[in-house]
Amino acid sequence: MDDLYIQKVLNGDTEGFRYFIKNYKDLAFSVAISVVKDEFTAEEVVQESFIKVFRNLKSFKGRSSFKTWFYRIVINESFRLLREYKKEIEFKGDIHDDELDEVETNFMGMSSEEQMILVQKALKVISAKESLVLRLFYLEGQETKTISDETGWSDANVRVILHRARKNMLVIVKKLMQQKELNVENYG
Repeated sequence: MDDLYIQKVLNGDTEGFRYFIKNYKDLAFSVAISVVKDEFTAEEVVQESFIKVFRNLKSFKGRSSFKTWFYRIVINESFRLLREYKKEIEFKGDIHDDELDEVETNFMGMSSEEQMILVQKALKVISAKESLVLRLFYLEGQETKTISDETGWSDANVRVILHRARKNMLVIVKKLMQQKELNVENYG
């Protein structure tokens, strides 16, 4: 059946590509999430993989099944995106306290979907301790004392980690927003 739809798409029937999306999206997501370990990133991998398949369908030679060829694209895209995120989000830099308000203001001006994507990307980059404290404090609404009790860290240590985590998160968010601006300028 794949061969029939490959020919349809190659003959100009772009609607025929829906067959591949319908039949392979769950498989692609399953493969992607097993590599990238994050829903948002896995969805991005799936989208990019389908775009690559559509653009490169004419290069499919049939030496393997379409499913195998597609698997390979999804896997390669998953690892490419992981490498890209790790490379592009080096946050060894620092942010001055006077910049914090500006970054927060710009962040708050974004849609909630854009904010969520940036936060998810940033949480993957910061240390496990910082990520945990941010999640417990902001997402779970826990007090530092409760976090201290649950983690076994002193309340003062939790406060220091929270301060550092917030600052590191804003450094990453700032870099991601700058990259977004650069991408818009390059393609806009």
